[in-house]
Parts: sequence; structure tokens; C-alpha cells
Amino acid sequence: MKIYKRKWLILLGMVAIVAIFAAFRLNNRKQAQYFTAKVERGDIRELVEATGTINAVTTVQVGSQVSGTIAKLNADFNSRVKKDQIVALIEPSIFEGNLLQARADLENARANLAVSKANLEKARAAAEQTRADYLRAQALAKEGVVSQQQLDLAKANAESADAAVSAAAAQVTQAQAQVSQKAAAVSVAEINLRHTVIRSPIDGTVVARSVDVGQTVAASLQAPTLFTIAQDLTEMQVYAKTDESDVGQIKVNQPVTFKVDAFPRDSFRGRVSQVRMNATAVQNVVTYDTVIDFDNPETKLFPGMTAYVTIPVATARNVLKVPNGALRYKPDMKPEEIRALYQKYGLGEGQMREGGGRGGGSSQGSQRAMVRTNGEPQGGGGEAPEAREPRLDRAIIWKLRPDKTLEPVQIKTGITDRTVTEVSGTLKGELNEGDELVIGSATARSQGAGPGSPLASPGGRRR
Repeated sequence: MKIYKRKWLILLGMVAIVAIFAAFRLNNRKQAQYFTAKVERGDIRELVEATGTINAVTTVQVGSQVSGTIAKLNADFNSRVKKDQIVALIEPSIFEGNLLQARADLENARANLAVSKANLEKARAAAEQTRADYLRAQALAKEGVVSQQQLDLAKANAESADAAVSAAAAQVTQAQAQVSQKAAAVSVAEINLRHTVIRSPIDGTVVARSVDVGQTVAASLQAPTLFTIAQDLTEMQVYAKTDESDVGQIKVNQPVTFKVDAFPRDSFRGRVSQVRMNATAVQNVVTYDTVIDFDNPETKLFPGMTAYVTIPVATARNVLKVPNGALRYKPDMKPEEIRALYQKYGLGEGQMREGGGRGGGSSQGSQRAMVRTNGEPQGGGGEAPEAREPRLDRAIIWKLRPDKTLEPVQIKTGITDRTVTEVSGTLKGELNEGDELVIGSATARSQGAGPGSPLASPGGRRR
């Protein structure tokens, strides 16, 4: 009897152990916890953000066309100058000597011209004399007084005198050309001497000075820059680099706000004046220059400052808006479970492939990639998608019902400020202000998730 009772006790003990183990396994079953955000109603502004550099509207680099040593500087950094004001002097002694030499050469050429003209007159007189001798010899030869030899000699002398006249006339022309050449050399020397005086070409402010007194500037290959003068610092521009995906939304005269590091609490305003078609590609990223005009009456902003530009391109007022995290979320479920939820709430295969939305990225490529991730279940066992692009204006979001189950809702998206997105329409399901949308999930045990519990990322996947 004792042995029989002992067997029953052993059997009951084993059953108790199995029951305790089963209860422990059931209690340790994983349960999903969801992070949610509410659907809100309000205004949305879609913005284009860019970084640019502040520049003066007109900036002139003042250089030197002649080489020499800087003898004097009449302007420094931040100096205000007027047009034609002398800002620098180059040592002029060499150029003054060149001018004196050129003028002496000109006088010499003029003297040679006078000599050539005198020789021409002399040659013409000799030619007239020999021509008269020839005519007399010709008359005497007819009467037989002068031999044929003397007649031929007189003719040759006359022709030689005519040639001498032509040569003297050519020498006069050459002397006149030399006079013109030397006069041009004098003009060049005078111009070079004038260029030793550096003048400001515009009214403005000196923003850069590149030389000091005593420094030698060489203008043999290119004109060295001595000063950089900004014309008017009360009216300036921002050259902003805008991405090629945003440039189509920017229009001339759009209002713009921007900030600078020097005045982090101040916001400055301007307007788009030009979108330049000259593209710049850096590491396969294509940008275009957007020129923004703004007033700087207090000259607080300086050329070269970095501007952080915000251009509002669209506005939606009093609309439903959902967080972009809800557009990116996809449940951590098996493909067949997601497919069953789609079919339960009336979303067919077409909606599954077209589901997606704008997750806050600026380029269409990133939006397309996000749409594919959000619109189709991950994992194996799913059907092959059709070979066509998903609709960028459609997205599937997951609403958390009161019983803690998920309901997929297909919406049509509007503009986004990269934090929230406008709901321009509901295609499948129902969405109201105050509804809870899942933006992430965590996997925890029913006994309580401690610091070591496995958590899932906002997209629903475990880390």
C-alpha cells in the first residue's frame, strides 16, 4: 500500500512539474507592443531647404596692368571708396623714363621725315634739269649737231633722275610711318605711366586687399588682383545650391527665409530672383544655383557667410496629417498574415503593390524605395510583383484598433514637411482625427520587458 501511494505521489509530482513548465512557457510567450501617434488636423507647409553663400550683387576685382613695386596704398579692408578714387600707386620712375625715351625717338623720327622731304625736293629739281637736257639733246640730234651716243646718255640721265624722285618719295613715306610708330610708342608709354595710378572703378567697400607697400606685382602673364571691392552691401544675394529634385518647385519671386551662424536667433527674408540652368555635379549629386535677393540695410551680413535657406513651395490648411513614421512602418508579420489582413479590410493585391507614401525624403528615388518597402509584405512566400512603378501618392498606414489589433488603411498623400504628411483622401478604410497610428513596435514578454528585452525598430524589425 505504501509503495502504491508512493507511485501516485511521484506521478502527481511529475504532472505538477509539467504543468509548471507549460505555464512558464505560456507566460513567456512574446507579445507585440506598439508605439503610436495620433492623426491630427492642422496646416502643413512643404519646404525646400538648401545651403548657400552670401555675396554682394556686384563684386569687382581691381588689378594692375603694369608690373612694379607698390609705392603707396590709399585703401584698406572695409574702406569705402568712390569711383575714380586713387587706391594705390606703383613706383612710376621706370615708366617715366620709358616715356622720355619714346618722346625722343619721336622727335628723331620727325627730323628724319624732314630730311626725307628735302631729299625728295632735291631729286625732283634734278629730274627737271635732266629732263630739259634730254629734250635739248633730242632737238640737236635731229639737226645732226649731237651724236646718237650723247642723246642716249641724256635719256638715261633723265630716267635715272625720275627713279631718284620715286626713291625719295618712298623714303618720305617710310619716314612718315616711323613718325606714326614712334607716336604710338609715346601713347603706350603715357598709358603705362597712367596705369601706375590704380583707381577704383565703382563706388563700394573694399572687402579684400592682397598687397602691401613695397610688394612687387608682376603683370606679365595676368593682371594681379590688388583689391576686391563690393559695390553695395545694403543689397546682397544668396547663391543657394538646390537639389535637382527640388528645383522644379522653385519659382521666381517666391518668398524665402534664411538664417546664418553669426545671428542664430535672427531670421532674414528675401525673394528668389533667378534659378540658373548651369548645373553642378559633385559625386553624382546634381545641384543648381538659386539666386535670392535680400536687403541688408544695417550691413549685418557680410560676403562669404553661410546661409541656411528655407523656401516654402506649397501650403495645405486645416487638413488631416499623419506622421511620416506611420508611412514607413510595416508590421513584423509573416507575409500570409499581412495578406490576410489586407483581404479582411478590402485591400486587394493591386493596393498591396501600390501602397506607399512619402516618408519625408526629398528625392523621388528615395520615395519609390520607401513605397516598395511599405507596400509589399517582406519575407518569402509572396507572389511576384508586377513590373510597374508604384503610385507615389498612395500609402498604406496601420491603425491600432481598441482591441489592440491592426487595421490597414490606404490613403492618398499630399504635401509633406518631412515630419508629417497631408492626407488628401482615404481610398480604403476609414481615418479620422484622433485615430492611433502605429509608427513602431517592440517585442516584449508578458511578464514585463526589462532592459535586456529584444526591441524592434520603428519599422517593426528586431534589432
